[in-house]
Amino acid sequence: MDIEQLPINGIYALYQVSNVEVGQHFYWQIGDFQVHAQVLVTSWVVIAISLGFSVVATQNLQTIPTGSQNLIEYVLEFIRDLTRTQMGEEEYRPWVPFIGTMFSFIFVSNWSGALFPWRIIQLPNGELAAPTNDINTTVASALLTSVAYFYAGSHKRGLSYFGKYIQPTPVLLPINIPEDFTKPLSLSFRLFGNILADELVVAVLVSSVPLFIPVPIMLLGLFTSAIQALIFATSAAAYIGESMEGHH
Repeated sequence: MDIEQLPINGIYALYQVSNVEVGQHFYWQIGDFQVHAQVLVTSWVVIAISLGFSVVATQNLQTIPTGSQNLIEYVLEFIRDLTRTQMGEEEYRPWVPFIGTMFSFIFVSNWSGALFPWRIIQLPNGELAAPTNDINTTVASALLTSVAYFYAGSHKRGLSYFGKYIQPTPVLLPINIPEDFTKPLSLSFRLFGNILADELVVAVLVSSVPLFIPVPIMLLGLFTSAIQALIFATSAAAYIGESMEGHH
């Protein structure tokens, strides 16, 4: 083999590795782009459920809440307390919608994977599952948290916010910058791994043992799914609150 061909062959091998996929996926072709249709469909369903419940619960507001209004006010109060605890009394109010949106989307997504019979819907390729069962969804949530993190810090503290990257010495600049991305990204991988593992365990048990034995595992999955949504929302609020610290 000609030595000059080695770099070309190495680049081609890396290109082939980048095309490797796990399982089969269903795509939509929109112009020159391929869109992951499975995640979009299930995400739209989750968003529709969340919006639909919010509209129904707030259609006829009462002074003394009952029924769905009582539930949605309890959730709002819970998210408000969570955000206040992580960000402080002075800073938390503008961030309640963001943290609440992240929490509700992840919570409904996780529960949809445990409660909805997605797999009975036949697709040309692949199968439907919870949106958080796809790494693209969890990484997108982490990137949104990173954007909010940088925006909150720079908006509150101005250019002095970026001075932290050269503290205590400019030598640490290459380490300090990736640190702000790795924290939310680690949350995304944890969320993805836990949801994927839970669905795999339930799928294996349902296919190998009688009907009623997997039920306790499914109930445990509902509990852990709620905990994962809580962890993500709490950590996102803590990261954003941390970026606003030090303002005088």
